[in-house]
Amino acid sequence: MLPHGLGRSYGDSCQNEGGTLLLTTGMNRLVSFDAEEGLLCCEAGISLSDILDFIVPRGWFLPVTPGTRFVTLGGAIANDVHGKNHHRDGSFGCHVTRFELLRSDGSRRLCSAAENPEWFRATIGGMGLTGLITRAEIRLLKIDNPFIEVENIKFNNLEGFAGLARESDENYAYTVSWIDTSAPGRKRGRGIFMRGNHAGSQYNHRRRKPPRAKAFPVEAPEFLINPLTVKWFNTAYYHKQLRRRVAGVVDYEPYFYPLDAVLHWNRAYGRRGFLQYQCIVPDLGTVAAILDKTAQHGQNSFLTVLKVFGSKPSPGLMSFPREGLTLTMDFPVSARVTAMCDDLDVIVADAGGSLYPAKDARMPAALFQQFFPRFKEFEAYLDPAFSSSFWRRVTARQETSDA
Repeated sequence: MLPHGLGRSYGDSCQNEGGTLLLTTGMNRLVSFDAEEGLLCCEAGISLSDILDFIVPRGWFLPVTPGTRFVTLGGAIANDVHGKNHHRDGSFGCHVTRFELLRSDGSRRLCSAAENPEWFRATIGGMGLTGLITRAEIRLLKIDNPFIEVENIKFNNLEGFAGLARESDENYAYTVSWIDTSAPGRKRGRGIFMRGNHAGSQYNHRRRKPPRAKAFPVEAPEFLINPLTVKWFNTAYYHKQLRRRVAGVVDYEPYFYPLDAVLHWNRAYGRRGFLQYQCIVPDLGTVAAILDKTAQHGQNSFLTVLKVFGSKPSPGLMSFPREGLTLTMDFPVSARVTAMCDDLDVIVADAGGSLYPAKDARMPAALFQQFFPRFKEFEAYLDPAFSSSFWRRVTARQETSDA
Protein backbone atom coordinates (compact mmCIF):
# COMPACT_ATOMS: atom_id res chain seq x y z
CA MET A 1 0.00 0.00 0.00
CA LEU A 2 0.95 3.66 -0.38
CA PRO A 3 -0.97 6.84 0.54
CA HIS A 4 -1.69 8.97 -2.53
CA GLY A 5 -3.03 12.52 -2.39
CA LEU A 6 -3.28 14.82 -5.39
CA GLY A 7 -0.33 13.24 -7.21
CA ARG A 8 1.77 16.37 -7.77
CA SER A 9 5.11 14.67 -7.12
CA TYR A 10 7.01 14.59 -10.41
CA GLY A 11 8.66 11.21 -9.96
CA ASP A 12 7.59 7.83 -8.62
CA SER A 13 7.52 8.64 -4.90
CA CYS A 14 3.70 8.64 -5.04
CA GLN A 15 3.47 5.62 -7.37
CA ASN A 16 3.25 1.96 -6.37
CA GLU A 17 3.50 -0.28 -9.40
CA GLY A 18 1.85 -3.62 -8.73
CA GLY A 19 0.51 -2.47 -5.38
CA THR A 20 -2.40 -0.50 -3.96
CA LEU A 21 -2.76 3.28 -3.70
CA LEU A 22 -4.77 4.60 -0.76
CA LEU A 23 -6.48 7.66 -2.21
CA THR A 24 -6.68 10.15 0.65
CA THR A 25 -8.61 13.04 -0.93
CA GLY A 26 -11.87 11.87 0.67
CA MET A 27 -10.35 12.69 4.07
CA ASN A 28 -10.77 16.42 3.52
CA ARG A 29 -12.56 17.82 6.55
CA LEU A 30 -11.57 20.61 8.88
CA VAL A 31 -11.38 19.27 12.45
CA SER A 32 -10.67 22.26 14.69
CA PHE A 33 -9.40 25.83 14.55
CA ASP A 34 -7.97 27.92 17.40
CA ALA A 35 -8.34 31.49 16.14
CA GLU A 36 -6.36 32.87 19.07
CA GLU A 37 -3.30 30.66 18.69
CA GLY A 38 -3.57 30.08 14.95
CA LEU A 39 -3.66 26.29 15.29
CA LEU A 40 -5.53 24.41 12.57
CA CYS A 41 -6.28 20.69 12.61
CA CYS A 42 -7.49 18.98 9.43
CA GLU A 43 -7.80 15.54 7.96
CA ALA A 44 -4.72 14.76 5.93
CA GLY A 45 -6.42 14.52 2.54
CA ILE A 46 -7.50 18.18 2.49
CA SER A 47 -5.75 20.34 -0.11
CA LEU A 48 -3.71 23.41 0.73
CA SER A 49 -6.11 25.24 -1.60
CA ASP A 50 -9.08 24.40 0.62
CA ILE A 51 -7.10 25.35 3.72
CA LEU A 52 -6.25 28.73 2.20
CA ASP A 53 -9.89 29.35 1.29
CA PHE A 54 -10.73 28.89 4.97
CA ILE A 55 -7.86 30.69 6.71
CA VAL A 56 -7.04 33.70 4.51
CA PRO A 57 -10.40 35.47 5.07
CA ARG A 58 -9.82 34.94 8.80
CA GLY A 59 -6.42 36.65 8.75
CA TRP A 60 -4.10 33.65 8.63
CA PHE A 61 -1.75 32.07 6.10
CA LEU A 62 0.21 28.86 5.62
CA PRO A 63 3.54 28.95 7.48
CA VAL A 64 5.25 27.40 4.44
CA THR A 65 3.82 26.75 0.99
CA PRO A 66 5.25 25.00 -2.08
CA GLY A 67 4.82 26.32 -5.62
CA THR A 68 1.36 24.78 -6.02
CA ARG A 69 -1.63 24.86 -3.71
CA PHE A 70 -2.95 21.62 -5.21
CA VAL A 71 -1.22 19.29 -2.76
CA THR A 72 -2.68 17.62 0.30
CA LEU A 73 -1.77 18.35 3.89
CA GLY A 74 -0.53 14.77 4.28
CA GLY A 75 1.57 15.07 1.14
CA ALA A 76 3.11 18.32 2.38
CA ILE A 77 4.18 16.53 5.56
CA ALA A 78 5.31 13.32 3.83
CA ASN A 79 7.59 15.29 1.50
CA ASP A 80 8.44 18.01 4.05
CA VAL A 81 7.87 20.60 1.35
CA HIS A 82 9.66 23.94 1.28
CA GLY A 83 8.86 27.40 -0.02
CA LYS A 84 10.19 30.87 -0.68
CA ASN A 85 10.69 31.55 3.02
CA HIS A 86 13.00 28.64 3.86
CA HIS A 87 15.89 31.01 4.58
CA ARG A 88 13.83 32.27 7.54
CA ASP A 89 11.25 29.70 8.52
CA GLY A 90 12.57 26.33 7.40
CA SER A 91 10.45 23.56 5.90
CA PHE A 92 6.77 22.68 6.33
CA GLY A 93 7.60 20.11 8.98
CA CYS A 94 8.98 22.83 11.24
CA HIS A 95 5.40 24.08 11.70
CA VAL A 96 3.61 20.77 12.23
CA THR A 97 2.66 20.47 15.90
CA ARG A 98 1.23 16.95 15.87
CA PHE A 99 -0.48 14.30 13.72
CA GLU A 100 -2.11 10.90 14.01
CA LEU A 101 -0.40 7.99 12.27
CA LEU A 102 -2.42 4.87 11.41
CA ARG A 103 -0.35 1.73 10.87
CA SER A 104 -1.37 -1.33 8.87
CA ASP A 105 -1.73 -3.38 12.06
CA GLY A 106 -4.55 -1.04 13.11
CA SER A 107 -2.57 0.81 15.77
CA ARG A 108 -2.79 4.60 15.98
CA ARG A 109 -0.05 6.89 17.27
CA LEU A 110 -0.36 10.55 18.18
CA CYS A 111 2.99 11.99 17.16
CA SER A 112 4.63 15.27 18.13
CA ALA A 113 8.01 16.55 19.24
CA ALA A 114 7.09 15.40 22.76
CA GLU A 115 4.90 12.32 22.13
CA ASN A 116 6.29 9.48 20.02
CA PRO A 117 9.01 11.88 18.80
CA GLU A 118 10.89 9.18 16.88
CA TRP A 119 7.78 8.47 14.77
CA PHE A 120 7.27 12.22 14.36
CA ARG A 121 10.76 12.60 12.85
CA ALA A 122 10.45 9.50 10.68
CA THR A 123 7.08 10.46 9.19
CA ILE A 124 7.97 14.09 8.33
CA GLY A 125 9.75 13.68 5.01
CA GLY A 126 9.09 9.93 5.20
CA MET A 127 7.39 9.79 1.78
CA GLY A 128 4.28 8.07 3.13
CA LEU A 129 6.15 4.91 4.06
CA THR A 130 5.63 4.89 7.83
CA GLY A 131 1.83 4.54 7.64
CA LEU A 132 -1.19 6.70 6.88
CA ILE A 133 -1.42 10.19 8.36
CA THR A 134 -5.11 10.59 9.19
CA ARG A 135 -5.13 14.14 10.57
CA ALA A 136 -2.59 16.81 11.42
CA GLU A 137 -2.31 20.11 13.24
CA ILE A 138 -0.21 23.01 11.97
CA ARG A 139 0.66 26.43 13.38
CA LEU A 140 -0.42 29.21 11.00
CA LEU A 141 1.02 32.64 10.20
CA LYS A 142 -0.93 35.78 11.12
CA ILE A 143 -1.49 38.25 8.24
CA ASP A 144 -3.33 41.54 7.79
CA ASN A 145 -4.64 40.85 4.28
CA PRO A 146 -4.20 38.61 1.23
CA PHE A 147 -1.62 40.86 -0.47
CA ILE A 148 2.14 40.64 -0.93
CA GLU A 149 4.49 43.59 -1.35
CA VAL A 150 6.92 42.48 -4.04
CA GLU A 151 10.08 43.72 -5.65
CA ASN A 152 11.57 42.15 -8.77
CA ILE A 153 15.20 43.02 -9.53
CA LYS A 154 17.20 42.02 -12.62
CA PHE A 155 20.75 40.78 -12.10
CA ASN A 156 23.48 40.09 -14.65
CA ASN A 157 25.07 36.85 -13.40
CA LEU A 158 25.35 34.49 -10.44
CA GLU A 159 27.47 36.99 -8.51
CA GLY A 160 24.61 39.46 -8.86
CA PHE A 161 22.25 36.87 -7.44
CA ALA A 162 24.54 36.29 -4.47
CA GLY A 163 24.65 39.98 -3.64
CA LEU A 164 20.88 40.35 -3.75
CA ALA A 165 20.42 37.21 -1.64
CA ARG A 166 22.69 38.58 1.08
CA GLU A 167 20.95 41.95 0.95
CA SER A 168 17.46 40.42 1.14
CA ASP A 169 17.99 37.66 3.68
CA GLU A 170 17.12 39.65 6.79
CA ASN A 171 14.41 42.02 5.58
CA TYR A 172 12.34 39.86 3.22
CA ALA A 173 10.29 36.84 4.22
CA TYR A 174 10.11 35.45 0.70
CA THR A 175 12.96 35.27 -1.81
CA VAL A 176 13.45 33.27 -4.99
CA SER A 177 15.04 33.81 -8.40
CA TRP A 178 14.36 32.82 -11.96
CA ILE A 179 17.59 32.39 -13.90
CA ASP A 180 18.46 32.13 -17.58
CA THR A 181 20.48 28.97 -18.24
CA SER A 182 20.89 29.79 -21.93
CA ALA A 183 22.76 33.11 -21.52
CA PRO A 184 26.38 32.72 -22.71
CA GLY A 185 29.67 33.23 -20.88
CA ARG A 186 29.75 35.68 -18.00
CA LYS A 187 26.00 36.30 -18.38
CA ARG A 188 25.13 32.70 -17.61
CA GLY A 189 22.90 32.65 -14.57
CA ARG A 190 21.49 36.11 -15.11
CA GLY A 191 17.91 36.44 -13.99
CA ILE A 192 15.26 38.15 -11.93
CA PHE A 193 15.39 38.18 -8.13
CA MET A 194 11.91 38.20 -6.60
CA ARG A 195 11.48 39.18 -2.97
CA GLY A 196 8.41 39.99 -0.93
CA ASN A 197 6.66 40.43 2.40
CA HIS A 198 3.07 40.17 3.52
CA ALA A 199 1.49 43.61 3.06
CA GLY A 200 0.71 45.74 6.08
CA SER A 201 -2.69 46.92 7.23
CA GLN A 202 -2.57 49.97 4.94
CA TYR A 203 -3.52 47.62 2.09
CA ASN A 204 -6.78 46.44 3.64
CA HIS A 205 -8.80 47.19 0.53
CA ARG A 206 -11.19 44.72 -1.04
CA ARG A 207 -9.63 41.71 -2.62
CA ARG A 208 -10.29 40.93 -6.25
CA LYS A 209 -9.95 37.19 -6.53
CA PRO A 210 -7.72 36.17 -9.46
CA PRO A 211 -9.50 34.84 -12.55
CA ARG A 212 -10.23 31.13 -12.82
CA ALA A 213 -7.41 29.00 -14.12
CA LYS A 214 -7.41 28.10 -17.80
CA ALA A 215 -6.40 24.68 -19.03
CA PHE A 216 -3.64 23.98 -21.56
CA PRO A 217 -5.89 22.55 -24.27
CA VAL A 218 -3.88 19.74 -25.90
CA GLU A 219 -0.61 17.89 -25.70
CA ALA A 220 1.87 19.97 -27.68
CA PRO A 221 4.00 18.41 -30.42
CA GLU A 222 7.26 17.16 -28.96
CA PHE A 223 9.40 19.43 -31.13
CA LEU A 224 7.81 22.55 -29.62
CA ILE A 225 10.16 22.66 -26.63
CA ASN A 226 13.74 22.28 -27.79
CA PRO A 227 17.03 24.03 -26.88
CA LEU A 228 16.45 26.78 -29.45
CA THR A 229 12.85 27.65 -28.49
CA VAL A 230 13.78 27.47 -24.80
CA LYS A 231 16.64 29.91 -25.43
CA TRP A 232 14.23 32.31 -27.17
CA PHE A 233 11.80 32.04 -24.26
CA ASN A 234 14.51 32.67 -21.66
CA THR A 235 15.81 35.71 -23.52
CA ALA A 236 12.32 37.15 -23.94
CA TYR A 237 11.44 36.56 -20.28
CA TYR A 238 14.58 38.28 -19.07
CA HIS A 239 14.01 41.35 -21.25
CA LYS A 240 10.27 41.50 -20.54
CA GLN A 241 11.06 43.52 -17.43
CA LEU A 242 12.36 46.77 -18.93
CA ARG A 243 13.51 48.43 -15.72
CA ARG A 244 16.07 46.91 -13.40
CA ARG A 245 13.79 47.21 -10.37
CA VAL A 246 9.99 46.92 -10.32
CA ALA A 247 7.91 47.05 -7.14
CA GLY A 248 4.21 46.61 -6.45
CA VAL A 249 1.49 44.90 -4.43
CA VAL A 250 -0.08 41.67 -5.71
CA ASP A 251 -2.55 39.03 -4.54
CA TYR A 252 -0.97 36.02 -2.88
CA GLU A 253 -2.24 33.56 -5.50
CA PRO A 254 -0.25 34.74 -8.55
CA TYR A 255 2.75 35.41 -6.33
CA PHE A 256 3.00 31.96 -4.77
CA TYR A 257 1.26 29.85 -7.42
CA PRO A 258 1.93 31.21 -10.93
CA LEU A 259 1.77 27.77 -12.55
CA ASP A 260 -1.63 27.07 -10.99
CA ALA A 261 -3.08 29.69 -13.35
CA VAL A 262 -2.69 27.18 -16.21
CA LEU A 263 -4.15 23.75 -15.51
CA HIS A 264 -2.37 20.80 -17.14
CA TRP A 265 0.55 23.07 -18.09
CA ASN A 266 2.72 19.95 -18.34
CA ARG A 267 1.01 19.21 -21.68
CA ALA A 268 3.32 21.81 -23.19
CA TYR A 269 6.09 19.19 -23.03
CA GLY A 270 4.21 16.70 -25.21
CA ARG A 271 3.44 13.04 -24.58
CA ARG A 272 6.91 12.18 -23.26
CA GLY A 273 6.55 14.74 -20.51
CA PHE A 274 9.32 16.52 -18.64
CA LEU A 275 12.01 15.74 -16.12
CA GLN A 276 12.71 18.10 -13.25
CA TYR A 277 16.17 18.09 -11.76
CA GLN A 278 16.19 19.64 -8.28
CA CYS A 279 19.29 19.56 -6.13
CA ILE A 280 20.68 21.20 -3.02
CA VAL A 281 24.37 22.17 -3.15
CA PRO A 282 26.59 24.05 -0.69
CA ASP A 283 27.90 26.95 -2.77
CA LEU A 284 27.55 29.10 -5.87
CA GLY A 285 30.59 27.53 -7.51
CA THR A 286 28.74 24.23 -7.70
CA VAL A 287 25.71 25.97 -9.24
CA ALA A 288 28.03 27.48 -11.88
CA ALA A 289 29.52 24.05 -12.60
CA ILE A 290 26.03 22.59 -13.10
CA LEU A 291 25.06 25.38 -15.51
CA ASP A 292 28.31 24.92 -17.42
CA LYS A 293 27.61 21.21 -17.74
CA THR A 294 24.09 21.78 -19.11
CA ALA A 295 25.61 24.16 -21.66
CA GLN A 296 28.20 21.54 -22.68
CA HIS A 297 25.33 19.14 -23.34
CA GLY A 298 23.50 21.77 -25.39
CA GLN A 299 20.48 21.69 -23.08
CA ASN A 300 18.56 24.72 -21.83
CA SER A 301 16.07 24.52 -18.99
CA PHE A 302 12.61 25.88 -19.78
CA LEU A 303 12.08 27.00 -16.18
CA THR A 304 14.99 27.40 -13.76
CA VAL A 305 14.69 28.47 -10.13
CA LEU A 306 17.50 29.28 -7.70
CA LYS A 307 16.82 29.73 -4.00
CA VAL A 308 18.79 30.04 -0.76
CA PHE A 309 17.96 27.51 1.96
CA GLY A 310 18.56 28.65 5.52
CA SER A 311 20.16 26.96 8.50
CA LYS A 312 16.95 26.06 10.37
CA PRO A 313 17.04 22.24 10.49
CA SER A 314 14.17 20.18 9.18
CA PRO A 315 12.70 17.82 11.79
CA GLY A 316 12.50 14.80 9.49
CA LEU A 317 15.04 11.98 9.28
CA MET A 318 14.72 11.91 5.47
CA SER A 319 13.94 15.56 4.76
CA PHE A 320 15.52 17.09 1.67
CA PRO A 321 15.85 20.75 2.78
CA ARG A 322 19.19 21.67 4.33
CA GLU A 323 21.38 24.76 4.33
CA GLY A 324 22.71 25.72 0.90
CA LEU A 325 21.41 26.62 -2.54
CA THR A 326 18.63 24.72 -4.28
CA LEU A 327 18.58 24.71 -8.07
CA THR A 328 15.56 23.47 -10.02
CA MET A 329 15.58 22.86 -13.79
CA ASP A 330 12.95 21.47 -16.19
CA PHE A 331 13.80 19.55 -19.36
CA PRO A 332 11.73 17.60 -21.89
CA VAL A 333 12.36 13.88 -21.50
CA SER A 334 14.98 12.48 -23.87
CA ALA A 335 17.99 10.17 -23.84
CA ARG A 336 20.30 13.21 -24.11
CA VAL A 337 18.74 14.81 -21.04
CA THR A 338 19.07 11.58 -19.06
CA ALA A 339 22.76 11.33 -19.99
CA MET A 340 23.25 14.96 -18.94
CA CYS A 341 21.59 14.31 -15.58
CA ASP A 342 24.02 11.46 -14.96
CA ASP A 343 26.85 13.99 -15.30
CA LEU A 344 25.04 16.46 -13.04
CA ASP A 345 24.72 13.75 -10.39
CA VAL A 346 28.50 13.51 -10.21
CA ILE A 347 28.84 17.26 -9.62
CA VAL A 348 26.16 17.23 -6.91
CA ALA A 349 27.60 14.16 -5.18
CA ASP A 350 31.18 15.48 -5.24
CA ALA A 351 29.97 18.72 -3.65
CA GLY A 352 28.18 16.89 -0.83
CA GLY A 353 24.73 17.87 -2.12
CA SER A 354 21.54 15.91 -2.65
CA LEU A 355 18.58 15.40 -4.99
CA TYR A 356 14.93 15.88 -4.02
CA PRO A 357 13.04 12.55 -3.82
CA ALA A 358 9.63 14.16 -4.52
CA LYS A 359 10.91 15.41 -7.89
CA ASP A 360 13.01 12.38 -8.80
CA ALA A 361 12.37 9.73 -11.45
CA ARG A 362 15.87 8.38 -12.05
CA MET A 363 18.20 8.70 -9.03
CA PRO A 364 20.48 5.62 -8.79
CA ALA A 365 20.21 3.62 -5.59
CA ALA A 366 23.87 4.13 -4.65
CA LEU A 367 23.50 7.92 -4.89
CA PHE A 368 20.29 7.96 -2.87
CA GLN A 369 22.03 6.08 -0.10
CA GLN A 370 24.89 8.58 -0.25
CA PHE A 371 22.55 11.58 -0.25
CA PHE A 372 20.41 10.22 2.60
CA PRO A 373 22.81 8.30 4.86
CA ARG A 374 20.18 7.94 7.60
CA PHE A 375 18.02 5.72 5.40
CA LYS A 376 19.08 2.63 7.37
CA GLU A 377 17.89 4.28 10.58
CA PHE A 378 14.68 5.24 8.77
CA GLU A 379 14.02 1.63 7.73
CA ALA A 380 13.17 0.74 11.33
CA TYR A 381 10.00 2.87 11.03
CA LEU A 382 8.73 1.54 7.70
CA ASP A 383 5.27 0.06 7.82
CA PRO A 384 5.73 -3.55 6.60
CA ALA A 385 2.63 -3.26 4.39
CA PHE A 386 3.71 0.05 2.79
CA SER A 387 6.04 0.59 -0.14
CA SER A 388 6.46 2.68 -3.27
CA SER A 389 8.03 2.41 -6.70
CA PHE A 390 10.56 5.03 -5.59
CA TRP A 391 11.57 3.21 -2.43
CA ARG A 392 12.04 -0.12 -4.19
CA ARG A 393 14.14 1.59 -6.86
CA VAL A 394 16.47 3.50 -4.54
CA THR A 395 17.03 0.62 -2.12
CA ALA A 396 17.31 -2.16 -4.70
CA ARG A 397 21.10 -2.25 -4.85
CA GLN A 398 21.43 -2.29 -1.08
CA GLU A 399 18.92 -5.13 -0.80
CA THR A 400 20.79 -7.08 -3.48
CA SER A 401 24.12 -6.65 -1.72
CA ASP A 402 22.58 -7.81 1.59
CA ALA A 403 21.28 -10.94 -0.12
